[in-house]
Amino acid sequence: METKELLRKVRRIEIKTKGLSNQIFSGEYHSAFKGQGMTFAEVREYQPGDEIRKIDWNVTARMGSPYVKIFEEEREQTVMLIVDVSASENYGSNEILKRNYITEICAVLAFSTIANNDKIGVIFFSDKIEKFIPPKKGRGHTLQIIRDLLNFKAENKGTDIDHALRYFTGVIKKKCIAFLISDFISEPFARSIKLANKKHDLVALRIQDPIEAKFPKVGLVPLSDPETGEVFWADTSSDSFQQSYQRELNKFDDEMAQIFKSAGVDAALMPTQINYVQPLMKLFKKRETKR
Repeated sequence: METKELLRKVRRIEIKTKGLSNQIFSGEYHSAFKGQGMTFAEVREYQPGDEIRKIDWNVTARMGSPYVKIFEEEREQTVMLIVDVSASENYGSNEILKRNYITEICAVLAFSTIANNDKIGVIFFSDKIEKFIPPKKGRGHTLQIIRDLLNFKAENKGTDIDHALRYFTGVIKKKCIAFLISDFISEPFARSIKLANKKHDLVALRIQDPIEAKFPKVGLVPLSDPETGEVFWADTSSDSFQQSYQRELNKFDDEMAQIFKSAGVDAALMPTQINYVQPLMKLFKKRETKR
């Protein structure tokens, strides 16, 4: 992509998603993902009902009367985007590719972190770690992330979520909020997602194209796996194909739901034919009520 075209696309995404972030998401994001640590703020004189364990004995000794430490919630935190850039994300049966849909979601989340004064970083993965952008603050850093999302070309085509999560838990030491964004068509990753969520606060955003939810009856057609290149013919209008496809889809849905539930991971299905505002808002509000 040429530089001028890339900059125009970055600007369009910034205008669209920054507006959404500021007007819709900032409050819900702040409530749903506020920091859970506590940091020292000040001391004040002891009042009836204060906890004894909060007494600052050094200040108490100097002042000759009891003083307690006051703590406030630690707001600043780190947000990581763990983004699937495998070949299957270049697919789209409607007017938007999965990859473009993911880019807009990432942009909204990135601008929400700016509004909340948080750091943000990214891990691009296929069946290997394609790129790691360490977390930082600032608009310039966020725009660079968006440029990479728009213009990044993965070296590999496959998907390995297990490898991505193990890398993530190894490279990010301090607890953070992490959004794992993928269609989750991958080798097994149940153990690694559970371990990652024990160390961090992990949220899964599952991207789904309309055809993946309901395959249309279009007769005998060649179907290609974008990650392996394998091609096979299928009679999509036959009852046997439709029934078999629906069984596999239901099985996959059940497996994903069980993996997320077992790992304690909050998850949202993100169909590309639906504006991402609705499922994200629903997820944010769900998290807020759990706090």
